[in-house]
Amino acid sequence: MIRVGLYTQDATLQTLLSSALGNEFQSVSEPSERGISRLVSSGICGVAILDLNSNQGMLQERLDVVRRLVRLRGAWVILADDALRSVAGELVRQGAYGYCRRPPSIRDLRIMLRRAHESALLKGRLDAVEQQVEASAESNRIVGSSAQIQHVYNLIDTVANNGASVLVTGESGTGKELVARAIHSRGVRADRPFVAVACGAIPETLIEAELFGHEKGAFTGTVGAREGYFEQAGDGTLFLDEIGELSLYTQVKLLRVLQQREFSRLGSNKLIPLRARLIFATHRDLDEMVAEGKFRQDLYYRINVMRIDTPALQDHAEDIPQIASYYQRHYAELYQKPVVDIEPEAMAMLQNYSWPGNVRELENVLQRAIIVAHGDTLRVEDLPIQIREEAVDSIQDYLPDGSFERQLRDYKIRLAATAIRENNGSKTLAARSLRISRSYLHRLIRNSEPESIDEQERKAVS
Repeated sequence: MIRVGLYTQDATLQTLLSSALGNEFQSVSEPSERGISRLVSSGICGVAILDLNSNQGMLQERLDVVRRLVRLRGAWVILADDALRSVAGELVRQGAYGYCRRPPSIRDLRIMLRRAHESALLKGRLDAVEQQVEASAESNRIVGSSAQIQHVYNLIDTVANNGASVLVTGESGTGKELVARAIHSRGVRADRPFVAVACGAIPETLIEAELFGHEKGAFTGTVGAREGYFEQAGDGTLFLDEIGELSLYTQVKLLRVLQQREFSRLGSNKLIPLRARLIFATHRDLDEMVAEGKFRQDLYYRINVMRIDTPALQDHAEDIPQIASYYQRHYAELYQKPVVDIEPEAMAMLQNYSWPGNVRELENVLQRAIIVAHGDTLRVEDLPIQIREEAVDSIQDYLPDGSFERQLRDYKIRLAATAIRENNGSKTLAARSLRISRSYLHRLIRNSEPESIDEQERKAVS
């Protein structure tokens, strides 16, 4: 049933329409501007009839009301007599769905009401899709105003339109895919496909078929032909994440594609030109991998034409309040929570935490905190226990000798020293083995004191 709002001062018309429109329609009469506007804006009525009768008084006032209404979102059908035909045409141009002559042909009016209602439904669905797209884009943007982030912005703008291969490096959770998507969306390929591939998530036995595609019967188990990621990207962008996880065999295959700018599906000799722009990313140290023979040097030179390093969150900690507030607003809206602020003590703990998982971990923490929060402010008790514990641990100046907190801090420093020693002095590998960020490891080193560790351990962290 279609509910129809009726703005009129004609009681006879109300009676006529309520009976003549039939069971498909239910009319709701409302003589005031505010009332008819509320019926349509709230969705109570999917379409509304605005009645114009030149024989009734206060015509100019009613015309002003109708002109204001048709500028609002809604499906408006104008009902006007011959004397107001030109006015009705003007109202249609201003936003009304259509115009019916008064007195109406019930058959024509039914048809117009159905079409106006269908149009309103379709527009509502399109608006919902647009909002989802906008929300997705908003939730996938880079946030921050520090010098490090501004440098990343500048590099993105520099490489967006030149088509060169880009290597994005950085710790896990620093937003490497966000950088790749930003390069794509700011360039001339923005309206083309963006295909993201997690190389480390594809088994070695399938990676070649996934990248290049295959023909029917190319290997056991293939039912039909399939496009690979290179084909799916077309004239868009192919983002190969965790490129350092590829085997040497697959690296050779990839190198040939980059050199020849063409490839073929498994089981086919037909060459397919490579049209996509390639962006690569890794959290691993490719220079070390090249030195160790785990990554081909010639491939490294091919993919490392332009390089963008995404900083660890602790290296631009001044952005934490801005990023935290962004995710607080995003998830409060997503989960329909009334949280509008983060209390200063909670924000201080977020700033003091080491963030081994970087921005991804911060997003996860804010998402969880919003879910468990009560009231309009995110508080300390809404944060995970590890953040609260580390906040206490980081207050170095207030730890008396022999206290539990001082002993715990010294134990962490000894762990750091041992990890550095076991990794032959490599702080990057030491941080990775401890599953902490390099910046937190450096902070532990800076906070070490002669009396807290012995001389051998101190040399290890120096």
